[in-house]
Amino acid sequence: MNKDGTLNEVAGLYCGLDRFEARKKLWSDLEETDLAVKMEPHSLRVPRSQRGGEVIEPLVSKQWFVTMQPLAEKALLAVEKGELTIIPERFEKIYNHWLTNIKDWCISRQLWWGHRIPVWYIVGNDCEEEYIVARSAEEALMRARDKYGKDVEVYQDPDVLDTWFSSALWPFSTLGWPDELAEDFKRFYPTTMLETGHDILFFWVARMVMMGIEFTGTVPFSYVYLHGLIRDSQGRKMSKTLGNVIDPLDTIKEFGTDALRFTLALGTSGQDLNLSTERLTANKAFTNKLWNAGKFLLQVLPNRDNVSGWQNIEACKFNTEGYLLRLPLPECWVVSKLHMLIDAVTESYNKFFFGDVGREIYDFFWGDFADWYIEASKARIYHSGDDSVALVAQTVLLYVFENILKLLHPFMPFVTEELWQALPNRREALIISSWPQTALPRSTDLVKRFENLQALTRAIRNARAEYSVEPAKRVTASIVGSEEVIQYISEEKEVLALLSKLDLDNIHFADSPPEDAKQSVHLIASEGLEAYLPLADMVDISAEVQRLTKRLSKMQTEYEGLKARLNSPKFIEKAPKDVVRGVQEKAAEAEEKINLTKNRLALLKSTVMLLQ
Repeated sequence: MNKDGTLNEVAGLYCGLDRFEARKKLWSDLEETDLAVKMEPHSLRVPRSQRGGEVIEPLVSKQWFVTMQPLAEKALLAVEKGELTIIPERFEKIYNHWLTNIKDWCISRQLWWGHRIPVWYIVGNDCEEEYIVARSAEEALMRARDKYGKDVEVYQDPDVLDTWFSSALWPFSTLGWPDELAEDFKRFYPTTMLETGHDILFFWVARMVMMGIEFTGTVPFSYVYLHGLIRDSQGRKMSKTLGNVIDPLDTIKEFGTDALRFTLALGTSGQDLNLSTERLTANKAFTNKLWNAGKFLLQVLPNRDNVSGWQNIEACKFNTEGYLLRLPLPECWVVSKLHMLIDAVTESYNKFFFGDVGREIYDFFWGDFADWYIEASKARIYHSGDDSVALVAQTVLLYVFENILKLLHPFMPFVTEELWQALPNRREALIISSWPQTALPRSTDLVKRFENLQALTRAIRNARAEYSVEPAKRVTASIVGSEEVIQYISEEKEVLALLSKLDLDNIHFADSPPEDAKQSVHLIASEGLEAYLPLADMVDISAEVQRLTKRLSKMQTEYEGLKARLNSPKFIEKAPKDVVRGVQEKAAEAEEKINLTKNRLALLKSTVMLLQ
């Protein structure tokens, strides 16, 4: 067969015919000469071009190869000597196995586009025996004339270099090589890290290493970071055939570039990631939360033309322990947590644990800064009535937020840069700003103190939710604890009242339970810290007694039904073990809820009697 799909001279009578026409004629000739036995349908797998749909015919042809063994030995040695580190480490086995068992590499392809094979042939001569390798057509012609005479003509091999061959040259060929004195080459080669998918470790990475060592004498990068493949929500590899390909442009349009980048970066190195709309939606919400936090800061910070206000803010230095310890408890807590975060994130970045980096920043920003400190700062800014107190909160808000933007910038460059440049007095772009300083002061003791305040707030919030207290209702509270605990909790009375929705004028601090303790909801926040919330101040006791009585009756009925099933010998004998176990668990859970409801009812009824 010829390369155009026609049959060659070996085909005899069918020479020159198209492959399909030749097959029809062959069968026709067999029938005419009575050589055909019978025709019957037969299913077979026919390879077709994915783009054009044409039937692909196997054809043996001459190709250009590179001897790989000498190149592979140097690439193996680079990993063995620690000049090249593969992350995750388990992929070293794949790298070593492939290079140890390497075969010679066919580097020529029959494609329209690409780098042409640098080989020229002599017109009229056997191209398999006589060829010239040169850097250009002019050089090839000059060499041909020297060898075959002045009238010789040459033509270049029509094949192009394998795509992977071109890719393998990328680390140095784009930097001015072979001029190793070129500025770009001296500055950027070798680089620190290559980041790519684990599925092309031997297709691409190993070849880049081999070519880099061969042509420059140096490995092209010190680290290879292998990310997982992006799969669909069902864990299937994306393909045109399945029709499950997710277009990044469509995803960006719906969720934003930063949300997409953050979602992908949260993956663990070397492990595939199932990309779902749920993940993207959650990280879009994270982006919105970051944006809203930035808007809040712009609202509470001094105006750009407030020179003295900004001078006071810029004069604050958080890199000294003395200044840190002078801050109020919530401010000292959030700054200490930030300094811990900077150290943890920097270490994770250095180890290429990008998923850990993303999760650590996410948890701090949303869980600590947005949910707790921003809310606590409102007590300083809106309710303190003291400009100096408000200034401390403004300074801490700015300091923490701008460092969050720095840490998050590699993940979410667009929203962080936009927020950074929206902040007043930005002298340079975020992308070129300095990385946060590490090993900054922090106070673990004060962090624990604020965690006590958090525990107290959570306990009060849970009690309000449990008793269905109206969100706007402010309740009375008695806070009981040791002298030391009461001292630092009482200093943050305004913050506690704001976060827990307590009546600021009716928060009492003591070292023993109040007189009305028996008519109050008793909360244990932590060791040495308790709270009492008067029931009459939280709910309509009579209405709550009626509601819980009805609820208890319904729960008793359900519990008795479960016990009846468990007391039935037929059910125990015939039902599957997992079904029986499930009923037992439901019964135990129902019994626990009944006891809790009875206790609450008893407390409410005793309170009614005392009030009468």
